[in-house]
Amino acid sequence: MRQLTAFIGKEGLEVIRTGKATILALVFILFGILNPAIAKLTPWMFALMSESMAGMGLSASAIEVNALTSWAQFYKNAPLVLIVFLLLFAGILTRERSKGTLVPLVTKGLNRWAIIASKGIVLVASWSIGYWVCYGITYGYTAYFWDNGAASHLLFSAFCVYVLGVWLISLILPLSIFLASGSGVMLGVGGLFAVVYVIGLLPEAAKYLPTRLLEASTLIQGTGRLSEYAIAIGISLLWSALNICIAALLFKRQAL
Repeated sequence: MRQLTAFIGKEGLEVIRTGKATILALVFILFGILNPAIAKLTPWMFALMSESMAGMGLSASAIEVNALTSWAQFYKNAPLVLIVFLLLFAGILTRERSKGTLVPLVTKGLNRWAIIASKGIVLVASWSIGYWVCYGITYGYTAYFWDNGAASHLLFSAFCVYVLGVWLISLILPLSIFLASGSGVMLGVGGLFAVVYVIGLLPEAAKYLPTRLLEASTLIQGTGRLSEYAIAIGISLLWSALNICIAALLFKRQAL
């Protein structure tokens, strides 16, 4: 446990030292502000477009925005934030493997499972802090401009997307055992997501797959039932834990 704690501290300092923490903070805060800001500016932008359309002999009715518009932006931008996160952390293990910086640590007695576990904890912790800060900023500004009461099941629907992010992030570690670069890991995560997404198009399989959680954003409109996502949440969290365990087992036997 002492080794795990020490390596978690080392990984955390690495995130700060390399500037990843700063980039993440800027990205999550920026998108947290942009979600309600875009919604607030939508009528103004639509009015400008209407003037241009009027010059061409076209007309358009006025558009009304509310809290649902802001939260729709949140769920629309969440995949973009997740992609930025994956780009930053896809090389969290492959970079050290290629440089050979893990060899001295292992030869000095550092358990390999501690390396994988610490990286997994830092990945999930970074995603958790950033995601919920973004959610909190969007929630605060949306409440200021409108009334969040117009949106249903806000916390649960946000939790579903959060769990989807945890699942995708957990794929980084096992893929890093087989692939030699961060770009390869990124492509691997994208490829696995695409495969699961296609399988999820089958109605019989959809409720069991993590990609089902993408549809949870519709809950804010008061449609659907929370129980419809329980199985996907459970499987996603179990799959995420298995990813870390599998990565630890494979890494234990891998030559450095």
